[in-house]
Amino acid sequence: MKKKVVVALGHRALGTTLPEQKVAVKKTAVSIADLVEEGYQVVITHSNGPQVGMIHTAMNEFSTNHPDYTASPMSVCSAMSQGYIGYDLQNAIREELIGRGIYRSVCTVITQVTVDPYDEAFYTPTKIVGRIMNAEDAAAERKKGNYVVEVPGQGFRRVVASPNPVDIVEVDAIRTLTDAGHIVIACGGGGIPVLQQNNHLKGASGVIEKDLTAGKLAEQIDADELIILTSVEKVCLNHGKENEEELDTISVEQAKQYMDEGHFGIYNMLPKFQASVGFIEKKEGRSALITSFDTLKDALKGKTGTVIE
Repeated sequence: MKKKVVVALGHRALGTTLPEQKVAVKKTAVSIADLVEEGYQVVITHSNGPQVGMIHTAMNEFSTNHPDYTASPMSVCSAMSQGYIGYDLQNAIREELIGRGIYRSVCTVITQVTVDPYDEAFYTPTKIVGRIMNAEDAAAERKKGNYVVEVPGQGFRRVVASPNPVDIVEVDAIRTLTDAGHIVIACGGGGIPVLQQNNHLKGASGVIEKDLTAGKLAEQIDADELIILTSVEKVCLNHGKENEEELDTISVEQAKQYMDEGHFGIYNMLPKFQASVGFIEKKEGRSALITSFDTLKDALKGKTGTVIE
């Protein structure tokens, strides 16, 4: 049987601006095509930080200048970012595969992820989004019930919650497409956060941590491996210090110990380890790999990367 993997792409794999993204996805497509060529069943998820911020800013500026139009909620901006990134990514992967004589369809699933309305994150928002505002605009945002923080020397910006993912709404579709041999892009930016209200799904004001959703996705489609592609070839202990130590293959118990010791929180590795550990613990035989997208080929051969098993 083919090995099923979920590949989580970080910011470096996508770039920031429209032209940057066009260039970045071509390089990323090479790594994805390498996996397909090796016979893996591939499901892809990705970050969307700069993109959703750009869309949120643009849509709110538009509504400010055109009072007849309402501002776009974060859930709508998240859906837009999934479509925009998926469009570039699926075309780049398709082109790379055809160039290698591989004919496989690539599709993007606009994905919703349910969150708990009582998640503590809604009471302590931390994710900064959108444009820089003056004091007057910030006061107007607060009157709407939104959270705003002051950015020293710049002005004010809106902050939203980062709740944990509970369930992936479109997981059956993702699983069916994957099992049928399609390459699927899903859960972009952590998924569109929604609240379950009977049979209705209501968009929530928040941004889900993408790595945690990647782990949830890998768990729910019963993947064999979670691959998190980031900016470093290997994860390090004591990052940036004289006693920095690269991690090769470690156990779940070691990963938990390092998290408890606070090694990863300072440079955004913590969610990657939380996702990896949560995924592996749900079923025997699973593993996770953290490495850079341009060293993935060597990492799959055991030459580099950090493996958790």
